[in-house]
Amino acid sequence: MPEDGKQITLFLGGVRSGKSRFAQRLAEQVSDVCFIATAQPSDEEMQAKIARHQQERPAHWLTVEEPVDLAAALQRNDTKGLLLVDCLTVFVGNLLLQDEAAEKYAAHFDSFCAALSSVRSSVVLVSNEVGSGVVPPYPMGRRYRDMLGELNQRVAALADNVVLMVAGLPLVLKGRLHQALLR
Repeated sequence: MPEDGKQITLFLGGVRSGKSRFAQRLAEQVSDVCFIATAQPSDEEMQAKIARHQQERPAHWLTVEEPVDLAAALQRNDTKGLLLVDCLTVFVGNLLLQDEAAEKYAAHFDSFCAALSSVRSSVVLVSNEVGSGVVPPYPMGRRYRDMLGELNQRVAALADNVVLMVAGLPLVLKGRLHQALLR
């Protein structure tokens, strides 16, 4: 554990691998949590998914909805014991849909990583691992995969702990997790 007690933990994995559930279990060990949600209710399926996630979270957690400016969301809520960001996958998609200019998303990544490094709160982040799949057949899909892969690498470099989730099981790639979580 770092001297200041702050930990950055990144949960990676495929779709329905247990990333969010495991990240939430970790966050439940802290009394003062801010959940930073990046999803937007764009269609009925996403509305249902957001509602399900809201029901699964403890009612006393503060929820902040921020689809694009994660740096500001981290900085505004730095008084909390733990910030849980779910998820970077949707954040990158939001950026891509908002503005396709490479300079714009690079600036968002830079400010997000700077904020992640400077906040005093512990941070838990969730993201999909998309580098092991099929190469997307269209340019926007390849660009999205590359952007998310770049952000995942940058966040993993900053993180104290990096956990790959496979079929609901955690594989610690960097750092460690509390033993109670591994049962």
